[in-house]
Amino acid sequence: MGEQTDDATLAKAFDYVLQIGKTPIVVNDSRGFFTSRVFGTYVSEGVAMLGEGVHPRSIEVAGMKTGMPMPPLALQDEVSLSLALHVSEQQQLDMEAEGKPIAMRPSYEILKTLVKEHNREGKKNGKGFYEYTDNGDKYLWPELMNLYPAKAAQPSQQDLIDRLMFIQANESAKCYQENVVRSVADTNIGSIFGWGFAPHQGGTLQFINSMGLETFITRSRELAAQYGERFEPAQILLDMADKGEVFSDD
Repeated sequence: MGEQTDDATLAKAFDYVLQIGKTPIVVNDSRGFFTSRVFGTYVSEGVAMLGEGVHPRSIEVAGMKTGMPMPPLALQDEVSLSLALHVSEQQQLDMEAEGKPIAMRPSYEILKTLVKEHNREGKKNGKGFYEYTDNGDKYLWPELMNLYPAKAAQPSQQDLIDRLMFIQANESAKCYQENVVRSVADTNIGSIFGWGFAPHQGGTLQFINSMGLETFITRSRELAAQYGERFEPAQILLDMADKGEVFSDD
């Protein structure tokens, strides 16, 4: 929905989406909209872990344990490293033009190194975080371990899983807070059908509901202290916790 989109136009679009057998959600105009914006946090967090010295196999195992359809490094290969790099750079330019400079995601330098120094653009050119063989097999690029050596002390799998899940849920809460998504149901449905957020959790906001806001906030702050301010809980979560609310369309 743009500023001047009327209800009749929305209704026609909604009807059309239903007729072609898809599940529609309503999203307001915003950079990255909803699904692309939140999906990006999942793959970016996986790439960031690599730069921190987390073993790439541990990253991928954690991704599968979350219930996501693919682990983050493999998924980044699918959508392409070069595209993610271009989006990051364009967003930085756009935000600066609006007088809103933002910090680049921790994944940016890694993507830049792989794309610009090693010509690894992802599955589309047969080489990204993985190597792709002619018979359709793939395996992690061995040189990753030289570029980003694994530290002797590795984080727990639960830490990795929490990072991958909490970053998505918190960004979804921000989208709801900013009215990018207009209902709790659209947010949950869009997260499952839009990018495959662990379906057994019932959606990103339901993930928060199920855990309990206080527990989610406490764990978010622990992650923020250890891994960066991007994990600080969205303001809407703090406000809802103070009021004893949960995410609901009722």
